[in-house]
Amino acid sequence: MARSEAVEVEVAGRSVRVSSPDKVFFPDPGVTKAGLVDYYLTVGEPVMRAMGGRPVLMQRFPDGVDGNSFFQKRVPASRPDWLETSIVSTPNGTRSEALVVADLAHVVWAVNLGCLGFHVWPSLAADPEHVDELRIDLDPSPGIRFEHIRSAAFALKDLLDELGLVGYPKTTGNRGLHVYLGLEPRWGAIEVRAAAVAVARELARRRPDLITDAWWKEERGERVFVDFNQNAPHKTVFGAWSVRARSMAPVSTPLSWDEVADVHPDELTVATVPGLVAERGDPWEPMRTTPQSLEPLLALAEADRERGLMDAPWPPVYPKMPGEPPRVAPSRARKPTD
Repeated sequence: MARSEAVEVEVAGRSVRVSSPDKVFFPDPGVTKAGLVDYYLTVGEPVMRAMGGRPVLMQRFPDGVDGNSFFQKRVPASRPDWLETSIVSTPNGTRSEALVVADLAHVVWAVNLGCLGFHVWPSLAADPEHVDELRIDLDPSPGIRFEHIRSAAFALKDLLDELGLVGYPKTTGNRGLHVYLGLEPRWGAIEVRAAAVAVARELARRRPDLITDAWWKEERGERVFVDFNQNAPHKTVFGAWSVRARSMAPVSTPLSWDEVADVHPDELTVATVPGLVAERGDPWEPMRTTPQSLEPLLALAEADRERGLMDAPWPPVYPKMPGEPPRVAPSRARKPTD
């Protein structure tokens, strides 16, 4: 594997050292560390709209996509004095000093560490109490193909249209889709998760053949799972415009709804996405300029409560939550005795 002398990259008014720029991160398409830096600089404006000012968890592959990897929430002690960070918490109360994507120099600094994926908080570092993104995760169960994910996405669009809301889709860089709603910064994570649960339940009622809100895998079958718990407090989601650690260097790419109907995620890579952005711009740009109210979705949640529905199960790392059903898979639940 080639090595070369470090170079200094001038970006956002800073000089960022990039060591071994010829190190190959993605062998199949031949993408080097320098090539990955160039990709992020080329799509810099959309990247900053998507991640700017937000804490991120770094997924690091120091030796490229075929090497060992680890998640890093805490920034290393050895770092530039200009690096911006923020204190974030995990569900168990652990506090960490996380990287904040304050400008593109911070992105380049992370890429130099082998970051092949930015997992992004749904709130700004300057306002951690308010969540300004609802993330609807359309997750493929085994046997589900992308055409099923696409159909589920349009069922979601129909629901949002009825409620006067606009969803902004993106590929995940893998097999699913995310649909975001940019929110007015008025609600906390508990309320945003409740809205996501309501969306999942409504979609499952409308399309039980295609979509499920079942938290337990044994109940999902071959259906698209709407993973509402991606909106639980302190959860991060793979960032828009981030390059996924898969062999072809796919990008988690924001799309228009017309593109959702036509494109396949594997077509969206480091090699193709810059040209797409140059051709049609950033379809997520209006999400930042026209934030929306969560009230229509909270009304759905309230209607479910009036039907007598309990909260949906939370992930095991969270403490028991008010109104939550027993946190045990149905097959393992204690059967009543006569």
